[in-house]
Amino acid sequence: MGATYKNCQSCGMPMSRDEKGGGTNADGSKSTIYCSHCWAAGEFTMPDLTVDQMQNLRAGEAARSSAMPGPLGWFFTRRVPKLERWAGSAGR
Repeated sequence: MGATYKNCQSCGMPMSRDEKGGGTNADGSKSTIYCSHCWAAGEFTMPDLTVDQMQNLRAGEAARSSAMPGPLGWFFTRRVPKLERWAGSAGR
């Protein structure tokens, strides 16, 4: 497939933290672009999600998993709009 990324290009999660080692492509191979939470069988698991919804989702997960205050959680989601899935999508 193409490049290998350190972070999921949909949610920004470090690929090394993905318990399944990445999502799955349509042919069953592992994705080197998207994590298993975002990509399965060659499709997005939440295809209608907007970039703003993804940021809210990730900020909430960060707060729950590490007792991180909301504003600090947003700090970790600021790069989501620049990820491959969202870049150039104009708020898709």
